[in-house]
Amino acid sequence: MVAGAVHARDGAQWNDGDLIVTASNATNNALLVYNTHGVLIEQAKTGGTGGVSGNAGGIAQNHDLLAVVNFGSGNVSIFRKNSDIAPLQWAKLVPAISNPVSVAFGHHHLYILTATHIESHAIDRRGVDPVADGHAQLVHADGSAAQVGVIGGQLIITEKSNAIETVNLANGGAVAGATHLVANIPVNVNAPFGLATRGDNAYVTIAHANEIGLVRNDAVLTVTGSGTQMAPCWVALDGPYLFSANSPSHSVSRYVVSGRSIVQEAAVIASFNGAPTDITYRDNLAAVIDSNGPASHVSIFNVDDDGNFDLKSSVTLNSAATNGIAIVKADDLDD
Repeated sequence: MVAGAVHARDGAQWNDGDLIVTASNATNNALLVYNTHGVLIEQAKTGGTGGVSGNAGGIAQNHDLLAVVNFGSGNVSIFRKNSDIAPLQWAKLVPAISNPVSVAFGHHHLYILTATHIESHAIDRRGVDPVADGHAQLVHADGSAAQVGVIGGQLIITEKSNAIETVNLANGGAVAGATHLVANIPVNVNAPFGLATRGDNAYVTIAHANEIGLVRNDAVLTVTGSGTQMAPCWVALDGPYLFSANSPSHSVSRYVVSGRSIVQEAAVIASFNGAPTDITYRDNLAAVIDSNGPASHVSIFNVDDDGNFDLKSSVTLNSAATNGIAIVKADDLDD
């Protein structure tokens, strides 16, 4: 599956023990685990079928667990971090109400966004409960669901058919009540795609309107245009910096966010031959997936204190379907 790797820079880095994780998204879906130099160190079957597209957050992790969506088989694979046996060891399958597209952890729960519903699964010492303790139908429920994130005592969800919505969580973290649209959605809203959350804030891309919006307290507070870069689709946060992967422009932009402000600081900090399909940041590393013809690429960057990207390694995979991206810190593997 892996055609080759290019190492853009050498020398030991303090985060060299971190892992970059993606999924083949194939009929026999598999978790692909790379070190930061682009070397494949583990390939593990998820036990499910891939096939998801047009989404972000297809892989999520907390301190002990990692979740991967299996769109075609309607379930989510759970892996545990275990450095004695393998970096990531398959644990179980969690069934979903319908085809899952995005996952997120929070409030001692795993949240699964499907094509039609959002559902919550409690986590205890035995891992993720396969039986949902709460669920709600999406506003449109038309198969256009894109991503889910956690903001305070709520979940925020995007549906590409022009819905930015939230659902409340009970005190224990279970989904409670119905989903509802947030207020002040721009009149020109066109295809909300990706999001990144921190505290009570969610930064949401409105891809076909070339905008990024700030959502807080069930309302859109700020909307900023993407300038020369078309269709910001997926985003990641690093302190004051928000990075957007702009699929048709084959680029990543950098914004500075503070309070209600979203300001584009650099239109292009990284360029790709293909269209980016997801981005993540953790531990002074960023990772981006892009698709170009029959191939996908995973690009791994060092990120400095000024939010600049420096290519560390790049992997080429002989599949255009690769989906989801996460970074696992080395010290997580010692839990």
